[in-house]
Amino acid sequence: MAEFKIEWSQEARLDLYDILEFYILRNGNATYSRKLSRQINKRIRLLKKNAWLGRQTDFPNVRALITGDFEIIYEVIEDTILIAMIWDCRRNPDNKFIPPK
Repeated sequence: MAEFKIEWSQEARLDLYDILEFYILRNGNATYSRKLSRQINKRIRLLKKNAWLGRQTDFPNVRALITGDFEIIYEVIEDTILIAMIWDCRRNPDNKFIPPK
């Protein structure tokens, strides 16, 4: 089976940046942010070989892969996985982005 190509949306990049920046400021160093970044990126690399690893959402081809307190929301588009959002599961779910139908 061929590997899927990983692409990031601008929103997902900003989500990850904001999360990592939050922990740098809160903890006064980047140690936890580096660990968290490695964990999230490791999970995303798993998707290259198995795009259907995450749980199905209400939207076709959109899946959510949980890692710790975070959900990696992604869409499978042919041979590409688009990382759409990194969601902190402790946030209010009413604020979650809902992709267009």
